Amino acid sequence: MSVDKTGILQALNPSDYFTLAMDEEIRNENMAGSLCGFALELDSCPNIALLEARINELKQRFPIILASLQQRGNRFYWCQREKEEPIFFQTTCPENTDVEFFIKNQLETLINQQQSREDIAPLSFHLITTETNCVFLLRWLHPLCDAVGANLILQYLCTDEVEKRLAFDTPASEPLLPLRLRKFNLWKKIKLFMKAKRYIQGLDEQKSIIHAADKAPEKLRLASYRLSVAQTAKINKIARKQVGLTGASLYYIGCFMRALERMNPEQEGEAYCVPYAFNLRKQKALTPLLGNHVGALFAQAPRNLLANREQLFAHLKQQNMNVIRQQLDYAFLPVMWAASYLPLKKHGENLRLSYKHKTERSSFWFSHVSLPELAKQSICDAEITGFLHLCQVSSPPAIALLSCEYQQQLTLSYNYVEPLFSREWVERLHELMVQELLDEVVEPVAFS
Repeated sequence: MSVDKTGILQALNPSDYFTLAMDEEIRNENMAGSLCGFALELDSCPNIALLEARINELKQRFPIILASLQQRGNRFYWCQREKEEPIFFQTTCPENTDVEFFIKNQLETLINQQQSREDIAPLSFHLITTETNCVFLLRWLHPLCDAVGANLILQYLCTDEVEKRLAFDTPASEPLLPLRLRKFNLWKKIKLFMKAKRYIQGLDEQKSIIHAADKAPEKLRLASYRLSVAQTAKINKIARKQVGLTGASLYYIGCFMRALERMNPEQEGEAYCVPYAFNLRKQKALTPLLGNHVGALFAQAPRNLLANREQLFAHLKQQNMNVIRQQLDYAFLPVMWAASYLPLKKHGENLRLSYKHKTERSSFWFSHVSLPELAKQSICDAEITGFLHLCQVSSPPAIALLSCEYQQQLTLSYNYVEPLFSREWVERLHELMVQELLDEVVEPVAFS
């Protein structure tokens, strides 16, 4: 049966089915889907007229941000809406209200907003104003772009020179995944497919340690902490020593494994298993949208390595080197292409569940945004003083750690699902995480 092509703007990128499958998994738990957010903390209210003009220009340059994600036949497409919906919203903190509580509540409300996949704006902007400062939230539906793309959208809005904004564009060619695959002959593709399959089977030999309680998910919560300049400098120095110049993500992952283990060393399971993204886009490519070329590799550490920091980081570093040497990022390309033709339910199960144990594969989710590359440290005449990060997460594992360094200060954003985790539990976890990052570990005490 032929598919109705009316109003189709763009077919979904094959690698975007990876994030779409997770959107489906989260929605099946009666949560908001794969919504993500970058929240910029500002020292004052930006120039509203200028900000609106910049957003309107972005809409004209990239009309797909106004699209509706729809299923036609067995495939998904970005489709034109019958009428344009607003994507810029303003909220003002009422007088005599706790500002910090109001901002946090607004961010959590926006990231938990439940709308159908067809109705929700794939990209929206939310300005939360108070008497003393503002927060500007960019919220996106993950199949539209990845974290790099979202950062480029912010970069676009922060760029004052028209000529430089014109350098931002959609990809000039087809998505990278099929483009890269065409460079391999059939035999090479089969070998890569089998390599990826063996990789996952090896991970699944050990049952992952999952700390989430066995409860129905209700709401995503955010707990965010900013470390001092001195603490951040010390952490960077230790990280370089432990995992090298390019391995910051591995250092945070290893420290978080150890902090979780100290929270509950009696937790069932044999190893911590953590997905992390690989990105196929060209370096410095200014393609904020439809440039989502990510998939998941995994950092895994058996429980018996966690007690010794040196052993743990040596293991994670060697594991990462093996991934590069074995070209496992390329090995996943034929898998991702083939998986894009699976029903979303089957694709999501393959991503989440261990083949051997049929339990959750991921102990937690992790993303390190590193240093945001912005044209300037202000947006429409308001100085950017900090970053917060938000992302919906499936449950279990029901917890994600998002890290970012801005103005020489590290921010750790814990996104967790209630009631599988509590605020008190996450606060204690953060204390242990800071001890691990600073290599100032005291005697482990299980959380009670």
